[in-house]
Amino acid sequence: MEFESLKGFRDFYADEESARREVFDTIRETARSHGFDEVSAPSLEPLGLYEVKSGEEIVNETYSFEDKGGRDVTMTPELTPSLVRMYAAREQEMSKPVRWFASPKLWRYEQPQSGRLREFYQPNFDIFGAPGVEADAEAIATADAVLSNLGLTDEYELRVSHRGVVRAVVSSLGVDGETATAVHRTIDKSDRLNDDEVRERLVDAGLDDDGVETVLSLTSLDGWGATDELLGVIDGDEQREAVERLRALDEALEGYGVDTVFDPSVVRGMDYYTGVVFECFDTDGDLRAVFGGGRYDTLVEEFGGPSTPAVGFGIGDATLELLMRSADIWPAEETSVDYYVAVIGDVRETATRVARSLRDDGEEVRVNVRDGRSFGSQLEHADAVGATKTVIVGERDLADGEVTVKDMRTGEQEQRPVEGLV
Repeated sequence: MEFESLKGFRDFYADEESARREVFDTIRETARSHGFDEVSAPSLEPLGLYEVKSGEEIVNETYSFEDKGGRDVTMTPELTPSLVRMYAAREQEMSKPVRWFASPKLWRYEQPQSGRLREFYQPNFDIFGAPGVEADAEAIATADAVLSNLGLTDEYELRVSHRGVVRAVVSSLGVDGETATAVHRTIDKSDRLNDDEVRERLVDAGLDDDGVETVLSLTSLDGWGATDELLGVIDGDEQREAVERLRALDEALEGYGVDTVFDPSVVRGMDYYTGVVFECFDTDGDLRAVFGGGRYDTLVEEFGGPSTPAVGFGIGDATLELLMRSADIWPAEETSVDYYVAVIGDVRETATRVARSLRDDGEEVRVNVRDGRSFGSQLEHADAVGATKTVIVGERDLADGEVTVKDMRTGEQEQRPVEGLV
């Protein structure tokens, strides 16, 4: 009987996992260099954790079920609620602000497509307890550093907006409830729709012609110069403060050397975002958002903690891989090992001592574990697993107290005293 992996799930063989590990190591090192402490959260959470604020769309996409204790639980579909739960549980013990990094495996039951799968990894960066624009800038600068450290340069574009701006425009239409929610979601998806598709969805949501044109005017704005135009059409101190915060963010990011574009169509689908929001797209416009995030200043309080400002983002590994492959910088998918220990004849005890000694010195060592394998076959295997050098432990050399060390790249060989290796 043959089985295949489930749709939307991936197998990673050794060579593929090696490339992925290199990418994740770079992300982890970037997190450390930017002062983020690594944490981890469960793969299974109460379903109610996501019903609170993630939004109906996410809840409908969960792998959820009733466990043997009669509890409604779900495989974790996104990490922010878990991190908020963890923060709220121990916030009194921690010095603020708190900076956390995690790289969980997540699950969502949705239609698999390019850059979106049912099982995926999503490195997360979050800052709790810092209300100012400086924390917004630090989060975006960290995201930019991740992509830069991976080797990406001009293949991506960072777009920012503010939920307060969109709320002001939607509020000016005189709609609320399900209609307002539908309008928000249409704006969020407008980058993947043409004007006719946006118009059709807005009409279906219940907007009249004037309302549709207002939304289309909003989504057509682009660039920081458009904030002047925006100030001329929105009302209210809160909304004007949102625009001013965006301008302050742009100025703060100049200090990091990070370029961004103002794009009011960036809304983010999660219902818990409250202020600045941002997304990263490839400059060719072929991919989904590589990452996204923003401010969620009310979520900790809604989860039982004190009022706590917070900002964060997550990077989807599937879309990131597509972007890196399109830029031809995805790491080589190959395995490697420092030493391969070949065993020729009845010398297993000595070969084991050699392998153990090299490992004690911090080397990556693979030793032949198949007795009776020919010398030629062992060399072929050493080459196949990417060995840099092969230590040939044979009866003839051992009679003189030596082994042969072969450089697998140049083919050069040298005799070495066995005691010098062990």
